[in-house]
Amino acid sequence: MHDDAVDEGRVAERGLLTVSDEVWALAVRRAEVIGPLAVAGTAGGAVAAEVAAERLGISRRQVYVLLRRWREGQGVVSDLIPGRSSGGRGGQRLPSAVEVVIREVLRKHYLTRQRKKITAIHREVIRVCRTRGLPAPSRGVIVRRIAALDPLAAMKAREGADAARSLESAGGRVPPVTRVLEQVQIDHTVVDLIVVDERHRLPIGRPYVTVAIDVFSRSIVGLVVTLEAPSALSVGLCLANMVTDKRAWVERLGIEVDWPMAGKPGELFLDNAAEFKSEALRRGCQEHGITLDYRPVGRPHYGGVIERVIGTLMEMVHELPGTTFSNPAQRGSYDSDAKAALTVAELEKWLALAVASYHGRVHGTTGQTPQARWVAGNAETPAVTVANESAFLVDFLPVFRRRLTRTGFVIDHVHYFSDALKPWIARRDRLDRFVIRRDPRDISRIWVLDPEGETYLSVPYRTLSRPAMSVWEHRAALERLRHEGRAQVDEQALFRMVEQMRAITVTARSSTRKARRDAERRDKAGAATRSRAAPAASVPPEDLPATALEPGSASPVGSAAPFEVIEQW
Repeated sequence: MHDDAVDEGRVAERGLLTVSDEVWALAVRRAEVIGPLAVAGTAGGAVAAEVAAERLGISRRQVYVLLRRWREGQGVVSDLIPGRSSGGRGGQRLPSAVEVVIREVLRKHYLTRQRKKITAIHREVIRVCRTRGLPAPSRGVIVRRIAALDPLAAMKAREGADAARSLESAGGRVPPVTRVLEQVQIDHTVVDLIVVDERHRLPIGRPYVTVAIDVFSRSIVGLVVTLEAPSALSVGLCLANMVTDKRAWVERLGIEVDWPMAGKPGELFLDNAAEFKSEALRRGCQEHGITLDYRPVGRPHYGGVIERVIGTLMEMVHELPGTTFSNPAQRGSYDSDAKAALTVAELEKWLALAVASYHGRVHGTTGQTPQARWVAGNAETPAVTVANESAFLVDFLPVFRRRLTRTGFVIDHVHYFSDALKPWIARRDRLDRFVIRRDPRDISRIWVLDPEGETYLSVPYRTLSRPAMSVWEHRAALERLRHEGRAQVDEQALFRMVEQMRAITVTARSSTRKARRDAERRDKAGAATRSRAAPAASVPPEDLPATALEPGSASPVGSAAPFEVIEQW
């Protein structure tokens, strides 16, 4: 390669692939004659030039021109490719003053948000040229000058930066990641699959999956399947699944897979969705020393790792009965509802097995299996896990602030009380509002931060006989009461409405898809919260290295640490 062909990372294409075979053959014939003639120097003089002219079928003057090009060039065939005319069609042979007019008019009238048509631009060029006593160019000249403009700059000027983004290069390099859990990417998607309810095995719609991937090893470190749309809670649940040892979760699923990937991430890399900007998520991450970072707007390649792995999982899902595929064109005449067979629990189990399979395949980017890369990386920098998943999750639940009364706390018309509140009730006038957290899946209890800000206390319904319910069920009952004209809503009326709605759902769930989905949401939310033990009202457990959690060891239990300042979420 010639040194002068390289300029700041650019390599010149000298015509090897851009000229026709005929032109290239002509250049080769010229080189066969001119090369030896140039080496001979002045030997032979005019006679040699005459012989060369005869062999090439050109004049002696043209032979001297080719000799000069060979000597001034690199002495290669491409030096003798027939030159292209510098004028002709598209060439800039107009007077310089006319060119100046064209550039001025394009800048002032074409490269603006008014987006004037070419005809209007041509009229303006003619007007200015006549004013200055210059010859007016044709419309074709204006078209060619516009075509020669930088398309990115032109679109930005005429349509704005957002419209021009598709013309930009990906731009910017994603910062390198050098160790396990240095950066974890999280994202959601609606699963390309219709699931069925547990009781009647009838379709209830498509669930959502939240996935977290360790960028260094390409291992999936967190996975949550829900019937609820993505929310801050989805992120919290995925984080809780990520930071704790997965053996207990895998046992609950009833499968045998090796999924050692667990631990606190150093950085969460997220897109700019609202659920990733919640106060609860921000404060929870601050509490646990997790940095939040977001993709630059308009730079989707920064989140390419998580999007690719979600795409891989969805391709695997397309093999399941009831798949919706990626789009209607792919689905064709396939009846997804009629073929649906898996429940949410069965889908979660299948996804766990699919992830285990993915971990054992060689990754195209790293050249290793995710599991092997994780093991090697974790040996160098052991991951830090959390022993108590429930205590960790509390730090990511929505926040409320309420004053304590003689009867406890009231949140959304529901009363909560515990004997443990009695010491604080006596001095409630001297206490500020309490910080309270609530799990949207089950509002039958709340987590109350003690006045000293050291522990969270679990406080149940004041009336323990009330049934557990989710926030979504609670909101639906309130909406129904207000629709019936109930200006004042009390707790008794609220729970009575919940019971009525459940009775209707039980009757209708075998025939109505929405009713079946609502019932399944309620059942899944209750099962999820019952499967987690309540954290004790004590000092939160210390974080432990993943290597310290040996099989059969007891996991310390404690409450979650508080925040200094918490706003309602």
